[in-house]
Amino acid sequence: MNPSFDSDWKLLEQLCQVRAPSGNEAALKAFILAYVEQNQTGWQHRPKIIQGDAFQDCLILVFGQPRTAVFAHMDSVGFTVRYQDQLVPIGSPKAESGSKLVGEDQLGPILCELRMEQAGENSSKQAKYKFGRGIERGTELVYECNFQQSDDYIHSCYLDNRLGVLNALKLAETLENGILIFSCWEEHGGGSVPYLAKFIFEEYGVSRCLISDVTWVTDGILHGDGAVISLRDRNIPRRTFVNQIVALAEESNVSYQLEVEGSGSSDARELQLSPHPFDWCFIGTPVTDAHTPIEKVYWPDAVHMFAIYQYLMKTL
Repeated sequence: MNPSFDSDWKLLEQLCQVRAPSGNEAALKAFILAYVEQNQTGWQHRPKIIQGDAFQDCLILVFGQPRTAVFAHMDSVGFTVRYQDQLVPIGSPKAESGSKLVGEDQLGPILCELRMEQAGENSSKQAKYKFGRGIERGTELVYECNFQQSDDYIHSCYLDNRLGVLNALKLAETLENGILIFSCWEEHGGGSVPYLAKFIFEEYGVSRCLISDVTWVTDGILHGDGAVISLRDRNIPRRTFVNQIVALAEESNVSYQLEVEGSGSSDARELQLSPHPFDWCFIGTPVTDAHTPIEKVYWPDAVHMFAIYQYLMKTL
């Protein structure tokens, strides 16, 4: 791995270690806020920091006279402890039996094991935990982070979407005009984007949005082919705007690949449902083993993602 990227993937490791399942993103917001306050003096431009009760656990950074906003969701998949040893999924975790889960309740730290058990002949598998004591109901459990780097690959839980968050923080270093939005609940159906979108439209007149997230490696999207510009997923963005993004990506001379899918979604879903005229485009990095403890990204693809966003936020 190129030594010049060391600080980036080390920050990514720190981000992946923060526990922030959907609905409990406060710890990651606090981490990002502390990072901003500590580093903004070295940025080319200092942002206006917007937070508070009206924004729940979300965070907005406004730079200069913004024309475009970048959305990066902070939350992850995980589990909520139900009754006895039962677990209820948060989002769509895809871990296998034996995976390690971590959390904390009033009795202390938790490191337990996930068990997927068949409840009946015709029923789906039930998620349960194996631990030396009962865990307080309502406790959230997330994957134990085992961040590893090998050759040009990074393996970790929660690259979805700490990689998108890292991209936004890298943008903050040089961004002159734009809005960076750290949102909540994306993995479990959304809920924060409507009021965040309303705010940026009414306060700043911003209606162009980029979605900083990860996507899946498929038969048409591969490690090593660059950043991913999505032409559509379950939702269909306005083609005029997407064509503009693709043309600018071509100008940038950064490696990219075009995605076409009929399923999957992101924060963009709520932008498209908004009563305001938002344009959006999903631009991310492909990962394998999504929503498992061992997500994998090819680091040069992430570097291309960072470069495309840098170019777009200067030219859009």
